[in-house]
Amino acid sequence: MGYLHLGHLSLLQVAREQNEHVAVSIFVNPTQFGADEDFEDYPRDLQRDLVALEAEGVDLVWTPDNAEVYPRGYQTYVTVEHLTRGLEGARRPGHMRGVTTVVTKLLIAFTPERAYFGQKDAQQTCAVRRLVADLGLPVEVVVCPTMREPDGLALSSRNAYLNTDQRRAATVLFRALSAARAAFAKGQRDGDELRALMADIVAAEPLAAPEYISVADLDTMQELQHLPEQALASMAVRIGAAALIDNMVLGKA
Repeated sequence: MGYLHLGHLSLLQVAREQNEHVAVSIFVNPTQFGADEDFEDYPRDLQRDLVALEAEGVDLVWTPDNAEVYPRGYQTYVTVEHLTRGLEGARRPGHMRGVTTVVTKLLIAFTPERAYFGQKDAQQTCAVRRLVADLGLPVEVVVCPTMREPDGLALSSRNAYLNTDQRRAATVLFRALSAARAAFAKGQRDGDELRALMADIVAAEPLAAPEYISVADLDTMQELQHLPEQALASMAVRIGAAALIDNMVLGKA
């Protein structure tokens, strides 16, 4: 959605290594924002983004307007049913339908051999893999690691909303997820215990208000009680005006 940071650019770098040509879309998608969300205020700086993309050797940039993506009378949506109901789907009604619809339209427009997404939006990447498999779309979905600041904060365009104190507080997501990963590595397999561990760490940060804390199956996004060899720890935490999300795969080599 633009306002590019090093996380976005890391996707381009992987894409350039694996493909002859690389194309990018920049589109702040209105259908994934709720009525009371930050669509109008979402950070935008197209000229800055274009300079960064040119420096990365991108071959093509598509910057459609709303009417081009959603023409007058538009009424067709792509919904991935079960795995989008919880987490971001529950926190932001309609959000995941907007994501899966616009991603489908972008894949149709570009017809790429590969499409690159960041692990930070874990539920989104899971839904995209599902829709590609279910619809038989001829594209390989490549998920790249989350890029972080030196103190662990996941890179996000919404980090621009944070003031100095909020920026310091925002590291609580990384600290809580890291604690869950460490506990898992030591043999903790109880989902409730891991969720409680993360919740306690978030609760100790006065500026942080958790919106969900999850330990879920990697493929279905269903909450787990007894963990297998891998699981997804994730959370959404509101700090000031920013609702920040982050996740870690537990048990990842």
